[in-house]
Amino acid sequence: MTDTTPATPQPAEAPAAVVPLPVTAVTCLEDRAHVERTATVELAAGVRRLRLGPISALAVDRTLRAEATGGNARVLDARVVRTWTPRAPLPPTDRDSELRRRVHALEEEQRAETRARERLEARLALLSQLAADLLREVGEGAGRGELEPARWTRELDRIDSERETHGERLRASRARLETLGEELAAARRALDTGEVEPPELLAHVEVTVEADEAGPAQLLVGHLTPCALWRPAYRATLSGERLLLETGAVVWQRTGEDWSGVRLTFSTARSALASEPPRLTEDSLSLRERTSEERRTVEVELREEEIGSTGPSADGLPGVDDGGEVRVLRAPSPASVPSDGRAHRIPLSSFETAAGSEFGSAPELSPLVTRVVRFRNDAGHALLAGPVELVQGSGFTGRGELRFTAPGAPAELAFGSSDAYRVVRETKESRGSAGITQRTVVTRTVRVHLSRFSGPEDVDEQVVAVRERIPVSEVSSVEVKLRKEACSPPPDELDAEGIVRWDVPMPPGSRRTLTLVYEVSAASKVAGL
Repeated sequence: MTDTTPATPQPAEAPAAVVPLPVTAVTCLEDRAHVERTATVELAAGVRRLRLGPISALAVDRTLRAEATGGNARVLDARVVRTWTPRAPLPPTDRDSELRRRVHALEEEQRAETRARERLEARLALLSQLAADLLREVGEGAGRGELEPARWTRELDRIDSERETHGERLRASRARLETLGEELAAARRALDTGEVEPPELLAHVEVTVEADEAGPAQLLVGHLTPCALWRPAYRATLSGERLLLETGAVVWQRTGEDWSGVRLTFSTARSALASEPPRLTEDSLSLRERTSEERRTVEVELREEEIGSTGPSADGLPGVDDGGEVRVLRAPSPASVPSDGRAHRIPLSSFETAAGSEFGSAPELSPLVTRVVRFRNDAGHALLAGPVELVQGSGFTGRGELRFTAPGAPAELAFGSSDAYRVVRETKESRGSAGITQRTVVTRTVRVHLSRFSGPEDVDEQVVAVRERIPVSEVSSVEVKLRKEACSPPPDELDAEGIVRWDVPMPPGSRRTLTLVYEVSAASKVAGL
C-alpha cells in the first residue's frame, strides 16, 4: 500500500533516469488482470522521486498500489504519468531501418501512381466526350450537306490514336498499382513480424520515496489492467479403463506489454460486480376466496425444467462457472504470454483415474447413441466448467463440455456418438374414460427401435442404456401409472424423477424394439389433460 506518513519537509529531487519495472506476477481475473511489478533501486538518504517503467498505458490509476520493502524506506506518493508522442508524417531516414524505408518508398510510389492513373482516366473521359461531339458534328453536317470528309477523318484518327495511347498507359498504370499493392502488403507483413512500432502513448509510474539511510530497496507496484482474460480448458485422453485429464487455462491479453516468465494465478473473482446488496422494494400480496368452480377444477400443465448455464458474456465468451465460490488456481511454473490478443494455453494440473464407460441413448432428445465416460475428480481442486478436447486411441475425436465438479465428486464426459447405431422413436396416444367416476385416462405408448450395424471385425456384445421418461404428478388429482405388463421388455429401473431405463445387450448386427406404456388419469374436471 502507498505510505502516506508525513515526511520531513525537504525538496524532492527531480526524476532521474527511468528505472525498469518488469512484470513479475499476474493474477488473471474473469475480464481483467492484476499485474504486480518489482524493481530494486539504490536510494540515498532523504526524499527522492523515481520514474519507473514503462508500463501499459491501460493501467487503471485508482488501483495503483506501491510499497517499499527492505531498508528504512517508505513510499510517500505514487501516480501514473502518461506521455503522448505524436507520430511524425515522414519517417526519419537517418534512424529508420531498411525495411521501414522500403515501406515508406512503396507508399510514396503508390500515391504517385494513383495520381497518374486518375489523370489518365480523366484524359480518356475527355477524349470519349470529344469523339462523341465529333460524331454528332459529322451527323449534323451530313444532314445539312456540308461534307468535310478529310477533316473528319483526320480528327477521328487523332482521337483514336490518343485514346489507344492513353488506354495502354492506363492499363500499365493499373497493373503497376496492383503490383505495388502486393509488394506493399508483403513489406508491411514483414515489418509487423520483424519490427515492433513504438507505442504512441507511454505510461510510467512516478513514486516519491523517503529513506532514512542510504542503501538498496525493493519497490513493489501493483495495478489492474483491462484487455486480459482467461477461461478454463481441458484435455481428456481415454485409454482402456483409464482417463487422463489435463487442466489448463487459456489466456488472452492485449495490454500493450508482454508477460515474460511471470508467476501466473487464475482467479474466478469478479471485481467488476457491485458488492452492495440489492435494495428491498415493497411487494403487496392479496388474498381472495376461490370460487366453487375453481375448487372443482384442477389445472394440469406440462412443465419443462432446464438447468441454466453461465450464458454468453458481452464479448461472446461464456463466463466462468465456479459454483458460487471464488476459486484460485496457480500455474506450477513461470510462463510467458505475449500481448498479441491470441489464445495461449497454460498447463495447470493433470491426474489419471479409473473410468467406467457405457453407451447411452435418450431417443426423445437425440437419435444418436453416445459413449459416456464416468470418473471421479481426483485433481485435488474443483474442475470449473469448460470445453474439453477428447482424445482416444485413434487420436483427436472431438470436443465436449465439462460441468463444474467439486473435488472428489463424480463427473461424466460424452466421447461422441457411435455411427454403428440407429435409433427410431414412435409415439401413440389414446384417450378414454374408466370407472363410475368417469375419470379421463390417457394412454401413451412409446416404441424405440434400436439397430446395430457392425463390420466383420466387430464380435463383442455391447450394452446400450436407453432412457425414456414418464410424467411425474405433483397433485393428488392426477395419477401416473406405468403399465409394466404392457411394456416389452419391462424396464430395468424407474427413478423418482420419472426416468425409465433399459440395459439392452446388442450383439453385432442385432435389432431390438422397446415398448413403454403408461397411463395418465384425472378427474373429468381437470383442465389441460
